[in-house]
Amino acid sequence: MRQAGRFLPEFRAFREKANFLTRCMTPDIATELTLQPIRRFAMDGAILFSDILILPWAMGQSLDFIENKGPVLEPIRSESDLARLNPRRVAEVTAPVMETLSRLRRALSEPVGAAPANSVTLLGFAGAPFTVSCYMVDGGSSREFAQTRLMAFSEPSLFDRLIALLTESTVDMLSAQIEAGAQAVMLFDSWAGLLPPTEFRRHVIAPARQIVAALKARHPCVKIIGFPRLAGIMALEYARETGVDALALDTGADIKAIAAQAPPGLVLQGNLDPISVLAGGEAMRREALAVREAGRGRAHVFNLGHGVLPTTPPEHVGELIATIRNIDT
Repeated sequence: MRQAGRFLPEFRAFREKANFLTRCMTPDIATELTLQPIRRFAMDGAILFSDILILPWAMGQSLDFIENKGPVLEPIRSESDLARLNPRRVAEVTAPVMETLSRLRRALSEPVGAAPANSVTLLGFAGAPFTVSCYMVDGGSSREFAQTRLMAFSEPSLFDRLIALLTESTVDMLSAQIEAGAQAVMLFDSWAGLLPPTEFRRHVIAPARQIVAALKARHPCVKIIGFPRLAGIMALEYARETGVDALALDTGADIKAIAAQAPPGLVLQGNLDPISVLAGGEAMRREALAVREAGRGRAHVFNLGHGVLPTTPPEHVGELIATIRNIDT
Protein backbone atom coordinates (compact mmCIF):
# COMPACT_ATOMS: atom_id res chain seq x y z
CA MET A 1 0.00 0.00 0.00
CA ARG A 2 2.36 2.64 -1.32
CA GLN A 3 5.22 1.55 0.88
CA ALA A 4 7.61 3.26 -1.52
CA GLY A 5 6.79 6.86 -1.56
CA ARG A 6 5.14 9.81 -0.23
CA PHE A 7 6.10 9.52 3.46
CA LEU A 8 9.85 8.83 2.98
CA PRO A 9 12.20 11.83 2.78
CA GLU A 10 14.59 9.91 0.55
CA PHE A 11 11.69 9.33 -1.86
CA ARG A 12 10.61 12.96 -1.87
CA ALA A 13 14.14 13.97 -2.83
CA PHE A 14 13.55 12.33 -6.22
CA ARG A 15 10.61 14.61 -6.92
CA GLU A 16 13.13 17.36 -7.57
CA LYS A 17 14.91 15.26 -10.19
CA ALA A 18 12.11 14.01 -12.45
CA ASN A 19 8.34 14.10 -12.88
CA PHE A 20 6.21 11.15 -11.82
CA LEU A 21 5.87 9.49 -15.22
CA THR A 22 9.61 9.78 -15.84
CA ARG A 23 10.29 8.18 -12.48
CA CYS A 24 7.99 5.27 -13.34
CA MET A 25 9.59 4.74 -16.75
CA THR A 26 13.28 5.11 -15.80
CA PRO A 27 14.60 1.77 -14.48
CA ASP A 28 17.43 3.34 -12.45
CA ILE A 29 14.98 5.57 -10.58
CA ALA A 30 12.11 3.08 -10.28
CA THR A 31 14.48 0.42 -8.93
CA GLU A 32 15.87 2.79 -6.34
CA LEU A 33 12.42 3.95 -5.23
CA THR A 34 11.20 0.36 -4.86
CA LEU A 35 14.18 -0.58 -2.71
CA GLN A 36 14.14 2.45 -0.39
CA PRO A 37 11.58 1.05 2.08
CA ILE A 38 13.31 -2.34 2.00
CA ARG A 39 16.59 -0.75 3.03
CA ARG A 40 14.93 1.25 5.77
CA PHE A 41 12.48 -1.32 7.17
CA ALA A 42 13.45 -4.77 5.77
CA MET A 43 9.83 -5.34 4.70
CA ASP A 44 8.75 -8.78 3.49
CA GLY A 45 7.53 -7.51 0.13
CA ALA A 46 8.96 -5.10 -2.43
CA ILE A 47 6.23 -3.42 -4.50
CA LEU A 48 7.17 -2.28 -7.99
CA PHE A 49 7.23 1.51 -8.25
CA SER A 50 4.79 2.21 -11.06
CA ASP A 51 1.19 3.30 -11.54
CA ILE A 52 -2.07 1.71 -12.68
CA LEU A 53 -2.46 4.33 -15.43
CA ILE A 54 0.70 3.23 -17.24
CA LEU A 55 -1.52 0.81 -19.18
CA PRO A 56 -3.89 3.33 -20.83
CA TRP A 57 -0.95 5.66 -21.43
CA ALA A 58 0.92 2.81 -23.13
CA MET A 59 -2.14 2.23 -25.35
CA GLY A 60 -1.98 5.85 -26.50
CA GLN A 61 -4.24 7.80 -24.15
CA SER A 62 -2.73 11.12 -23.10
CA LEU A 63 -1.68 11.24 -19.43
CA ASP A 64 -0.23 13.91 -17.21
CA PHE A 65 0.20 14.10 -13.45
CA ILE A 66 -0.53 17.57 -12.10
CA GLU A 67 0.77 18.66 -8.71
CA ASN A 68 -2.06 18.83 -6.14
CA LYS A 69 -4.54 17.56 -8.73
CA GLY A 70 -3.47 14.07 -9.74
CA PRO A 71 -3.77 12.35 -13.11
CA VAL A 72 -5.32 14.10 -16.09
CA LEU A 73 -6.27 12.09 -19.20
CA GLU A 74 -8.10 12.94 -22.42
CA PRO A 75 -11.47 11.25 -21.75
CA ILE A 76 -12.66 8.21 -23.67
CA ARG A 77 -16.31 8.98 -24.44
CA SER A 78 -17.04 7.64 -27.93
CA GLU A 79 -16.40 4.88 -30.45
CA SER A 80 -13.76 7.02 -32.15
CA ASP A 81 -11.99 7.66 -28.83
CA LEU A 82 -11.90 3.94 -28.14
CA ALA A 83 -10.62 3.21 -31.64
CA ARG A 84 -7.55 5.37 -31.01
CA LEU A 85 -6.31 3.01 -28.30
CA ASN A 86 -3.73 0.52 -29.55
CA PRO A 87 -2.99 -2.43 -27.25
CA ARG A 88 -0.20 -3.56 -29.58
CA ARG A 89 1.91 -0.65 -28.30
CA VAL A 90 1.89 -1.85 -24.69
CA ALA A 91 4.74 -4.36 -24.75
CA GLU A 92 7.18 -1.92 -26.35
CA VAL A 93 6.16 1.11 -24.29
CA THR A 94 6.28 -0.76 -20.97
CA ALA A 95 9.65 -2.41 -21.67
CA PRO A 96 11.33 -0.08 -19.10
CA VAL A 97 8.91 -1.33 -16.41
CA MET A 98 9.90 -4.91 -17.16
CA GLU A 99 13.56 -3.92 -17.04
CA THR A 100 12.93 -2.46 -13.58
CA LEU A 101 11.45 -5.76 -12.43
CA SER A 102 14.43 -7.70 -13.78
CA ARG A 103 16.82 -5.39 -11.94
CA LEU A 104 14.80 -5.68 -8.74
CA ARG A 105 14.80 -9.47 -8.88
CA ARG A 106 18.59 -9.44 -9.19
CA ALA A 107 18.97 -6.86 -6.41
CA LEU A 108 16.78 -8.83 -4.02
CA SER A 109 18.87 -11.95 -4.55
CA GLU A 110 21.48 -10.10 -2.47
CA PRO A 111 21.08 -8.55 1.00
CA VAL A 112 19.28 -5.18 0.90
CA GLY A 113 19.88 -3.24 4.11
CA ALA A 114 18.84 -5.53 6.95
CA ALA A 115 16.82 -7.77 4.61
CA PRO A 116 18.70 -11.04 3.92
CA ALA A 117 19.22 -12.26 0.38
CA ASN A 118 16.11 -13.80 -1.19
CA SER A 119 13.94 -12.91 1.82
CA VAL A 120 11.80 -10.28 0.09
CA THR A 121 8.98 -11.18 -2.32
CA LEU A 122 8.83 -9.03 -5.44
CA LEU A 123 5.27 -7.89 -6.19
CA GLY A 124 3.94 -6.61 -9.48
CA PHE A 125 0.50 -5.06 -9.92
CA ALA A 126 -2.10 -3.61 -12.24
CA GLY A 127 -5.32 -1.70 -11.95
CA ALA A 128 -8.42 -3.79 -12.50
CA PRO A 129 -10.39 -2.96 -15.65
CA PHE A 130 -13.25 -1.11 -13.94
CA THR A 131 -10.98 1.11 -11.85
CA VAL A 132 -8.73 1.93 -14.81
CA SER A 133 -11.79 2.68 -16.93
CA CYS A 134 -12.93 5.19 -14.30
CA TYR A 135 -9.90 7.37 -14.95
CA MET A 136 -10.04 6.78 -18.70
CA VAL A 137 -13.67 7.82 -19.09
CA ASP A 138 -13.88 10.57 -16.47
CA GLY A 139 -10.47 11.92 -17.48
CA GLY A 140 -8.99 12.08 -13.99
CA SER A 141 -9.69 11.60 -10.30
CA SER A 142 -13.20 11.84 -8.89
CA ARG A 143 -15.22 10.82 -5.86
CA GLU A 144 -18.12 9.47 -7.91
CA PHE A 145 -16.80 8.78 -11.44
CA ALA A 146 -20.26 9.68 -12.71
CA GLN A 147 -19.30 9.72 -16.41
CA THR A 148 -17.94 6.18 -16.21
CA ARG A 149 -20.97 4.81 -14.40
CA LEU A 150 -23.26 6.67 -16.80
CA MET A 151 -21.52 5.06 -19.78
CA ALA A 152 -21.90 1.62 -18.18
CA PHE A 153 -25.67 2.12 -17.98
CA SER A 154 -26.41 4.21 -21.08
CA GLU A 155 -23.86 2.82 -23.54
CA PRO A 156 -23.28 -0.73 -22.28
CA SER A 157 -21.91 -2.01 -25.58
CA LEU A 158 -19.23 0.68 -25.73
CA PHE A 159 -18.36 0.25 -22.07
CA ASP A 160 -18.20 -3.55 -22.42
CA ARG A 161 -15.70 -3.18 -25.27
CA LEU A 162 -13.54 -0.89 -23.14
CA ILE A 163 -13.62 -3.38 -20.25
CA ALA A 164 -12.81 -6.26 -22.63
CA LEU A 165 -9.85 -4.35 -24.07
CA LEU A 166 -8.54 -3.59 -20.60
CA THR A 167 -9.05 -7.17 -19.44
CA GLU A 168 -7.00 -8.62 -22.29
CA SER A 169 -4.29 -5.98 -21.99
CA THR A 170 -4.07 -6.43 -18.21
CA VAL A 171 -3.48 -10.15 -18.64
CA ASP A 172 -0.65 -9.48 -21.07
CA MET A 173 0.93 -6.79 -18.89
CA LEU A 174 0.79 -8.84 -15.68
CA SER A 175 2.11 -11.87 -17.53
CA ALA A 176 5.04 -9.77 -18.76
CA GLN A 177 5.67 -8.60 -15.18
CA ILE A 178 5.79 -12.21 -14.01
CA GLU A 179 8.15 -13.17 -16.82
CA ALA A 180 10.37 -10.22 -15.87
CA GLY A 181 10.63 -11.32 -12.24
CA ALA A 182 7.47 -10.59 -10.24
CA GLN A 183 6.79 -13.45 -7.83
CA ALA A 184 3.19 -12.43 -7.08
CA VAL A 185 0.85 -9.83 -8.54
CA MET A 186 -1.96 -7.70 -7.15
CA LEU A 187 -5.07 -6.50 -8.95
CA PHE A 188 -6.28 -3.15 -7.59
CA ASP A 189 -9.98 -2.39 -8.01
CA SER A 190 -9.96 0.74 -5.92
CA TRP A 191 -13.38 1.97 -7.06
CA ALA A 192 -15.24 -1.35 -7.11
CA GLY A 193 -17.44 -0.20 -4.24
CA LEU A 194 -19.13 2.43 -6.44
CA LEU A 195 -21.11 -0.22 -8.31
CA PRO A 196 -24.42 -1.87 -7.38
CA PRO A 197 -24.33 -5.71 -7.18
CA THR A 198 -25.43 -6.38 -10.77
CA GLU A 199 -22.81 -4.04 -12.22
CA PHE A 200 -20.23 -5.25 -9.70
CA ARG A 201 -20.66 -8.80 -10.97
CA ARG A 202 -20.43 -7.65 -14.58
CA HIS A 203 -17.55 -5.17 -14.40
CA VAL A 204 -15.55 -6.27 -11.34
CA ILE A 205 -16.01 -10.01 -10.80
CA ALA A 206 -16.22 -11.16 -14.43
CA PRO A 207 -13.05 -9.36 -15.63
CA ALA A 208 -11.11 -10.44 -12.53
CA ARG A 209 -12.19 -14.04 -13.13
CA GLN A 210 -10.91 -13.85 -16.70
CA ILE A 211 -7.61 -12.28 -15.64
CA VAL A 212 -7.00 -14.83 -12.89
CA ALA A 213 -7.84 -17.79 -15.14
CA ALA A 214 -5.57 -16.56 -17.94
CA LEU A 215 -2.65 -15.87 -15.59
CA LYS A 216 -3.05 -19.23 -13.85
CA ALA A 217 -2.97 -20.94 -17.25
CA ARG A 218 0.28 -19.18 -18.15
CA HIS A 219 1.90 -19.07 -14.70
CA PRO A 220 0.28 -21.69 -12.46
CA CYS A 221 2.64 -21.17 -9.52
CA VAL A 222 2.29 -17.40 -9.21
CA LYS A 223 -0.06 -16.08 -6.53
CA ILE A 224 -2.65 -13.40 -7.32
CA ILE A 225 -4.05 -10.92 -4.79
CA GLY A 226 -7.36 -9.19 -5.48
CA PHE A 227 -8.38 -5.89 -3.88
CA PRO A 228 -12.03 -4.94 -4.50
CA ARG A 229 -11.96 -1.84 -2.31
CA LEU A 230 -15.17 -0.83 -0.51
CA ALA A 231 -16.93 -3.95 -1.79
CA GLY A 232 -18.55 -4.74 1.56
CA ILE A 233 -20.30 -8.09 1.57
CA MET A 234 -19.63 -8.45 -2.17
CA ALA A 235 -15.97 -9.09 -1.32
CA LEU A 236 -16.92 -12.65 -0.37
CA GLU A 237 -18.57 -13.28 -3.73
CA TYR A 238 -15.53 -11.73 -5.41
CA ALA A 239 -13.24 -14.15 -3.57
CA ARG A 240 -15.38 -17.19 -4.39
CA GLU A 241 -15.96 -16.35 -8.05
CA THR A 242 -12.62 -14.94 -9.22
CA GLY A 243 -10.24 -17.60 -7.92
CA VAL A 244 -7.77 -15.14 -6.38
CA ASP A 245 -5.30 -16.65 -3.93
CA ALA A 246 -5.58 -13.76 -1.51
CA LEU A 247 -8.25 -11.17 -0.77
CA ALA A 248 -7.02 -7.73 0.27
CA LEU A 249 -9.45 -5.93 2.56
CA ASP A 250 -10.03 -2.22 2.97
CA THR A 251 -10.11 -0.45 6.32
CA GLY A 252 -13.85 -0.92 6.83
CA ALA A 253 -13.87 -4.72 6.42
CA ASP A 254 -14.21 -7.04 9.42
CA ILE A 255 -11.45 -9.61 8.95
CA LYS A 256 -12.90 -12.02 11.49
CA ALA A 257 -16.36 -11.98 9.88
CA ILE A 258 -14.89 -12.36 6.39
CA ALA A 259 -12.68 -15.23 7.56
CA ALA A 260 -15.69 -17.12 8.92
CA GLN A 261 -17.35 -17.12 5.50
CA ALA A 262 -14.44 -17.09 3.07
CA PRO A 263 -13.48 -20.10 0.93
CA PRO A 264 -11.04 -22.53 2.58
CA GLY A 265 -7.43 -21.76 1.75
CA LEU A 266 -8.08 -18.13 0.88
CA VAL A 267 -5.41 -15.83 2.31
CA LEU A 268 -6.63 -12.54 3.78
CA GLN A 269 -4.61 -9.34 3.56
CA GLY A 270 -5.03 -6.09 5.45
CA ASN A 271 -6.37 -3.95 6.89
CA LEU A 272 -5.01 -1.40 9.39
CA ASP A 273 -6.40 2.12 9.06
CA PRO A 274 -3.64 4.41 7.67
CA ILE A 275 -4.85 7.16 10.00
CA SER A 276 -3.81 5.04 12.97
CA VAL A 277 -0.27 4.89 11.56
CA LEU A 278 -0.30 8.65 11.18
CA ALA A 279 -1.35 8.89 14.85
CA GLY A 280 1.26 6.36 15.99
CA GLY A 281 1.80 5.41 19.61
CA GLU A 282 -0.59 3.33 21.66
CA ALA A 283 -3.57 3.85 19.33
CA MET A 284 -1.62 2.42 16.41
CA ARG A 285 -0.29 -0.50 18.44
CA ARG A 286 -3.76 -1.34 19.77
CA GLU A 287 -5.30 -1.31 16.29
CA ALA A 288 -2.46 -3.36 14.82
CA LEU A 289 -2.87 -5.99 17.53
CA ALA A 290 -6.62 -6.12 16.87
CA VAL A 291 -6.06 -6.67 13.14
CA ARG A 292 -3.50 -9.38 13.79
CA GLU A 293 -5.78 -11.11 16.28
CA ALA A 294 -8.72 -10.98 13.87
CA GLY A 295 -6.56 -12.73 11.26
CA ARG A 296 -5.59 -15.66 13.45
CA GLY A 297 -6.69 -19.11 12.35
CA ARG A 298 -6.20 -18.35 8.66
CA ALA A 299 -3.20 -17.34 6.55
CA HIS A 300 -2.97 -13.57 6.90
CA VAL A 301 -0.75 -10.95 5.29
CA PHE A 302 -0.61 -7.93 7.56
CA ASN A 303 -1.06 -4.72 5.60
CA LEU A 304 -2.91 -1.44 5.63
CA GLY A 305 -6.46 -1.02 4.40
CA HIS A 306 -5.28 1.66 1.97
CA GLY A 307 -2.17 3.71 1.24
CA VAL A 308 0.26 5.25 3.70
CA LEU A 309 -0.58 8.94 4.15
CA PRO A 310 2.06 11.43 2.95
CA THR A 311 2.46 13.11 6.34
CA THR A 312 3.09 9.85 8.22
CA PRO A 313 6.39 9.96 10.17
CA PRO A 314 8.66 7.13 8.98
CA GLU A 315 9.32 6.33 12.65
CA HIS A 316 5.66 5.32 13.03
CA VAL A 317 5.99 2.84 10.17
CA GLY A 318 9.11 1.40 11.78
CA GLU A 319 7.31 1.05 15.10
CA LEU A 320 4.37 -0.65 13.39
CA ILE A 321 6.63 -3.22 11.73
CA ALA A 322 8.41 -3.90 15.02
CA THR A 323 5.03 -4.35 16.76
CA ILE A 324 3.84 -6.92 14.23
CA ARG A 325 7.10 -8.83 14.25
CA ASN A 326 7.08 -8.96 18.04
CA ILE A 327 3.59 -10.49 17.94
CA ASP A 328 4.70 -13.18 15.53
CA THR A 329 7.87 -14.24 17.36
